[in-house]
Amino acid sequence: MATQRSTVEHIVEAAAGAGVVRTRAMFGEYALYCDDKVVALICDDTLFLKDTPGARGVIDAPELGAPYPGAKPHIVADALLDDPEVLARALRAVFDDLPAPKPKKPRKR
Repeated sequence: MATQRSTVEHIVEAAAGAGVVRTRAMFGEYALYCDDKVVALICDDTLFLKDTPGARGVIDAPELGAPYPGAKPHIVADALLDDPEVLARALRAVFDDLPAPKPKKPRKR
């Protein structure tokens, strides 16, 4: 089941305090970017944060789930949508734990 656009808009609105938040559609689902790092996935109308030590420091006893078959476990973060401040802290914690994105290679002409 593909994620509804209204769900994505609601999540982006709730996550606005984390920095520059944007999404990108991928295979009917979405990647959630915070300042150009993928910090979460939105699959089947559910927010899945990357499972990092920083996120676990913000979220006590997180529920884990796979955003798609064969994926590594992620933190199911739908409950955080009701508390945008905690959601922003969790997203920033994931952001801080992840390495900087690799620079893109220029296209060959």
